[in-house]
Amino acid sequence: MARAGGISNPVNVGIAVQADWENREFISNISLNVRRLFEFLLQFEATTKSKLASLNEKLDVLERKLEVLEVQVSSATINPSVFN
Repeated sequence: MARAGGISNPVNVGIAVQADWENREFISNISLNVRRLFEFLLQFEATTKSKLASLNEKLDVLERKLEVLEVQVSSATINPSVFN
């Protein structure tokens, strides 16, 4: 006499249950690792954005300083007596 799903032997039922638990554990581990990877990527993005914003501010300051130096050089070229 066959039971529902075609499992008629208690040993086969035990094997099926064991396989089901192993599959569930595997899926649980995969889900946990995907969650950890996602959290890492979120943290990485936040850190990267912060560092890039800081570098952008420093670059802006350097660009302003360079503009001032360019004006000074061009005015020195036009009027060298400014530096005497």
